[in-house]
Amino acid sequence: MVRNNKDDWGDLDNSQLTRVLSRFVADLTYEDLSPEVVEWAKFLCLDFAGVTLNGSTTDSANALVEALNSVGRGGPSTVIGTSEKVLPEYAALANGTAFHSIEMDDVNLEACLHPGVTAYPTALAMADVVEVSGKDFITAVVAGYDVIVRLGRGLVGAEHYARGFHPTATCGAFGAAAVAARLMGLKCESLAHALGIAGSQTSGSMEYLAQGAWTKRLHPGWASHSGIWAALMARSGYTGPTTIIEGRDGFLQAYSDNPEPGLVLKDLGEEYQVTRTSIKPHTCCRFKHGPIDCLLDLKRAYGIDPIDVAEVRVGVVSAGMKLVSEPIEAKRTPKTVVDMQFSMPFGAAVALTHGRASLEEYQLGMPENPAVKHVMERVHCMTDPALDALTPKQMPAWAEVDTNDGRTLRSEVGYPKGDPENPVSWDEMKEKFIMLSSPIIGHERQQEIIAAVESLEQMSDVRQLAELLSTC
Repeated sequence: MVRNNKDDWGDLDNSQLTRVLSRFVADLTYEDLSPEVVEWAKFLCLDFAGVTLNGSTTDSANALVEALNSVGRGGPSTVIGTSEKVLPEYAALANGTAFHSIEMDDVNLEACLHPGVTAYPTALAMADVVEVSGKDFITAVVAGYDVIVRLGRGLVGAEHYARGFHPTATCGAFGAAAVAARLMGLKCESLAHALGIAGSQTSGSMEYLAQGAWTKRLHPGWASHSGIWAALMARSGYTGPTTIIEGRDGFLQAYSDNPEPGLVLKDLGEEYQVTRTSIKPHTCCRFKHGPIDCLLDLKRAYGIDPIDVAEVRVGVVSAGMKLVSEPIEAKRTPKTVVDMQFSMPFGAAVALTHGRASLEEYQLGMPENPAVKHVMERVHCMTDPALDALTPKQMPAWAEVDTNDGRTLRSEVGYPKGDPENPVSWDEMKEKFIMLSSPIIGHERQQEIIAAVESLEQMSDVRQLAELLSTC
C-alpha cells in the first residue's frame, strides 16, 4: 500500500485517466514501496541483465548496433554486452531490442505484454541524462510497470491483438515516458504532456508473424527511445494532449474495439503490477509455456519416445491461437527463429524430443530434425472454453499425447512455471542469469552483477550497473 493519499491524485474516474496516472507516477517515492515490491524489482532486474546480455549476441541486435555506428551516434551510454557507447536514447533502443530478441523477457498475463523490456532499458539509459540512484531506479521501474500494464489491461489484450497491434510496443511507449519523466522529476502537468507526446509515437505491427521478421524485437527498443524523447520534450515545454488515454480519439478508443477503461485505475496504489509479472523459463512466446510444461511433465513421467507419438493435442487459450497456432500448416513448418518462437507445434515437438525448450533448441536447422519434424506434423492446437474462462488473470493449459501402442496420456497446468503463483526462486533466477550470460562474460563478472542487483537499493549511481553489463 502506498503512503500517498489517493485524494491527491484527482478523481478516480475514467475522464481523468491521463492526469491520475501522471500524478501517481510523479508522487511515487521509494518509501512508498514495501520490501516485497523492492525485492520484485531487483529480481526482475537480474532477469533483464541476463536476457539482454544474451540477446546482445543475436543477429538482429548486432544489425541495430551496426546501423547506429554507421551514422555516428556515439555517446556516454552502455550498449549491454558490447564495448559500444552511444547516446542515451539509442542505448535504450539497442538494449530494449536485445532484451526482447530471445523471447525470454518477463510478461504480464492480464495485459498480454512484456513490461520490463521497456522499463529497465529506459531507466538504465536515463542515468546518463540525470543522476539516478538505485532507489530512484527501482521507483521509476515500478511506476513504469504500473503504467504499461494498466494500459494493456484497459485495451483488453485480445482486442488489441485482433487489430494487429503489439501491446508491448504501444503501451511500452507510455511506460517509457513515465519512467523517463519520473527520473527527470517532472511533476503532474509536465508528466501528462510527456504521456501525451508518447501517445503519438505508439506503434508496433504484428505483421512480423507473416515472414518471421525481426521487427517485433525492435518494438520495445523503439518504445524506450520514443518515451525518452517524449519526456525530454515535455521538460522543455513541448505540449501533448493531456487526455491522450481517455479522449475521444485517444489511445484506448483508437487501439481497441472494446476497451475497458475501468481496468486502468483498478487497484491503483494497492497492487503494484511489478508483483504480477511472470518469468519465462522457455525460449518462446508465453502462450506456448503452459502446453510445453504439460508435455515436459509427460516426457518426464512416461519417457515418451518421439517416434512413438501418434498424435498430440494441446489446449491453447483463444487469445494466443493467432500468435502460435494459425495458420497451422505454417506453424508446422517454421523457417526462421522467429517462426519457431511463435510455433506451438515446434514447441511441443522439441519438448517431447529433447525434454526442454531452451535456446539450444531454438536454432536454425532444428525443424529439419527427423524426430522434431515427426512430432510437429502430428500436433493439433485446440481452444477450450474452460481455459478461456480463466483468462486473462490465468493462462492454464492441457496437453494429450496418443502413442502408437494405444495409450492417451494427459497433463494439465493451472499456472505455468514462472507465474507469481508458480514462481521462479532466486536460486533459479541466478541459474537462468548464469546460463544466459556465460557466453558473454566470465564467472567473476557474473558474481559482481548478481551482488550489485541484490544490493541495488544501496547503489549511489546506477551507471555502476551499466558498466558491469558492458564488455569493456
